[in-house]
Amino acid sequence: MTRDKQPPAFDPMDVTARTGSSYPAPFQAVCATRIKRALGDAAGLSRFGVNLVHLNPGDWSAQRHWHSHEDEFVYVLEGEVTLVTDAGEQVLAPGMTAGFPAGVEDGHCLVNRGSAVAVYLEAGDRAREDVVRYPDIDLIAETHEGGRRFTNRKGEPC
Repeated sequence: MTRDKQPPAFDPMDVTARTGSSYPAPFQAVCATRIKRALGDAAGLSRFGVNLVHLNPGDWSAQRHWHSHEDEFVYVLEGEVTLVTDAGEQVLAPGMTAGFPAGVEDGHCLVNRGSAVAVYLEAGDRAREDVVRYPDIDLIAETHEGGRRFTNRKGEPC
């Protein structure tokens, strides 16, 4: 039975899609066709975020990273992604999850090495003091009013 949705319910596909990433060049290339829908924002949530992510074949979720003050959680809905961490790689299939506690210095990302679009939910809190470190590249992100500021390890703007 199909029912009309009334707030607080909504159709995730009605949420504006954002393609790509805010990384400075050349770091955004691996996420160039990644699509995110900010479901938490659409629901009016302010303490944590939830994104519906479509990861095209060959795309990465992000550069491999870890957060100083922000927990993250992913739940795979469709397709397969490869979880890359310091411990190596493992495939996550639909119904599988992974969690990344704040402050654990183990960079992670998801890579779609398959031939079909992968779809997953990602959730994380919105810690203002969060600093994101990217161990494989010379990049650090700090949260500021209006977004993130990217620097290299010397503190120089990127």
